[in-house]
Amino acid sequence: MTPTAIFEPIGHESLADAVVAQVEDLIASGILKQGRKLPSERDLAEMLRVSRPKLREALHVLEERGLVTTQHGEGTFVAALTGQAMMPALLALYERHEPAFFDYLEYRREQEGFAARLAARRATKADKERITEILAEDDRAWRANDPAASREADFALHAAIVDASQNATLIHMMASIYELTRQGVFYNREFLKTIDGTGERLVQQHKELGEAVIAGDEARAEQSAFDHIDFVEESFRLGIERRRRETMAEKRRMLSSSKPTPNS
Repeated sequence: MTPTAIFEPIGHESLADAVVAQVEDLIASGILKQGRKLPSERDLAEMLRVSRPKLREALHVLEERGLVTTQHGEGTFVAALTGQAMMPALLALYERHEPAFFDYLEYRREQEGFAARLAARRATKADKERITEILAEDDRAWRANDPAASREADFALHAAIVDASQNATLIHMMASIYELTRQGVFYNREFLKTIDGTGERLVQQHKELGEAVIAGDEARAEQSAFDHIDFVEESFRLGIERRRRETMAEKRRMLSSSKPTPNS
C-alpha cells in the first residue's frame, strides 16, 4: 500500500467536514504520526475527490485545531502532538547521568513488552507482512555489515510492533520515546556490538521477537521483548564496568611509570 492509499474518496454529501473527520481519524489512530508530510494539495484533493477550495477549508480547520501545520514552500505536515518527551537541558543532564539511562530502560522494558503482547494478539495481515519485510532487511543489513541500514531496521521493527498493537496512545507516546533513541541520547547500537561481538545476537533477538508477534504467541512475544531490553541493560552495565576498569588501569600505569621525585 502506498502512503497516498490511506486516503479515501469523500462522498458528495460530506465535503470539508468529512475531510477533517478522515484526517483526524488517521491522526488519532496513529497512522499519521507527527512530522508526517501530507500529499500535495492537488494530489490530496484528487484522492479525496473534493475541490481544492473545500480541501483548503478543511486544512484551515485542522490547522486551527493544532493538528497540522503548513510550511510555505514545503507543504502541510502533521503537527507535533506529543511534544518533546524531555527538554534539551534534561536530555543533556541524562547524557551525563548514567543511572538515568537505566530508568529509561526500565520504562521501555514494560512498554515494549506490553506492545509486543498486544501486537501478537491484534496484528493484521498487513502488520505481519511489514514485520516480515523489516526482519529480512535487518538480516540483509547485518550480513552486508551496513551499520546505517541495521540501525534503521532496528528502529523500524520496534515501531512496527508498536503500530501493530493498534493502541493509539501507545503508538504516539512510543514515537516520542523512539525519537530520543534515534538522536542517540539513550542508545548506541555500535556500543552494543562491541559487547555482542558481531551484532548477530541483536539480529537473532529481533527475529525471535518479530516471529513471535507474527505467530500470535502473546507470552512468547512479551518475553522476547523483555529479553531484548534485558540484554541491552546487561550489555551497558558490562560496558560501564569495563570502561571503569580501563580507566583505573590507565591511572595505575601512569603512576607506576612516573619517576619518583628526588629527596631534597
